[in-house]
Amino acid sequence: MATFTKLPSGKWRAQVRRQGMYRNETFTRKRDAESWAKQVEIQAEHIVASGYQPVPEGYSVADLIDGYALECNMGGRTKQATHAMLRRELGTVPLKRINSIHLRDFIDKRLAAGAGGVTIAADLSFFGAILKWGKHSRRMDLPTDLALNARRDLTARNVRTRSKERDREPTPAELEQLFAHWRDNSRQKIPMATLCAFALATSMRQDEICSINIEDVDVAKRTVIIRDRKDPKNKEGNHQTVPLLPAAWAIVESALQLRKVGRVFPYQASSVSTAFTRACTKLKIFDLRFHDLRHKATTDLFNVGLTIPQVALLTGHKTWTQLKRYTHTKPADVHAALLALTGTKPGAA
Repeated sequence: MATFTKLPSGKWRAQVRRQGMYRNETFTRKRDAESWAKQVEIQAEHIVASGYQPVPEGYSVADLIDGYALECNMGGRTKQATHAMLRRELGTVPLKRINSIHLRDFIDKRLAAGAGGVTIAADLSFFGAILKWGKHSRRMDLPTDLALNARRDLTARNVRTRSKERDREPTPAELEQLFAHWRDNSRQKIPMATLCAFALATSMRQDEICSINIEDVDVAKRTVIIRDRKDPKNKEGNHQTVPLLPAAWAIVESALQLRKVGRVFPYQASSVSTAFTRACTKLKIFDLRFHDLRHKATTDLFNVGLTIPQVALLTGHKTWTQLKRYTHTKPADVHAALLALTGTKPGAA
């Protein structure tokens, strides 16, 4: 029950004791104290019934998003940009009134702006994570399934939520063009030919290549530690030790002669990507990305006879489902493998 005490100053103190909860506040007018006490009593009843408190009056979606940003790791630029966009598009909505119509309008606006289904699905997943944080960390009674249901509705709207898997690999002729271009370009500061050769020899991502530390190279075992390797569930602390095959080791060994500390390849991954794209544009090589080297490298690792576990150790994939999208085995590859193993040509009796 609430009790109200008039203080010597003329103000009113409201005290609420309910279900083991105690709250007090001081007000200039008694009716303000009574109004506050009523809200606190309703809140206490709600907590007892559901285990969560009702969303406070005046609390907006922007307040929830900002609270999430302060407490949780906001990651890289993509996550930060998504955070800013959600705040801009949904921030003014009172949190206690957020519903499926708001998310319908949000999706309509994103589609009209040219965002694809994969991007919108990622936006909704991020918003869903924020709602879950608000419910389980701040103990607010929030509809955590709201974003999940909106994401499922994308399929009913014929919006594709899965990206088309790429099967683009550089051809030998394209690689020859690129290597010749960098070899003949005296203005090229980043040793792109070396970095691409290393990518083809290891199947590493460009971020991984540019973050390798010299102290993580084991000369005796010819291995390297890739720190915080990309993982769908847990990147932080996901350190993996991988072998450096002969072609890759030859490149690293040369780099170790130039410096003893720091990174093996002291270049920004974004600059490497830009240089690669610029070269492809100049040479009129269409729809080729640095990441496509990883596809070719993975396929080549299988072609030389490595097993799935051995290739997965190099690429960092945890399951065959993750790995197979990087494997572009052709019928000719199967014939070649059979010939290497048995000496039998296709069609031979």
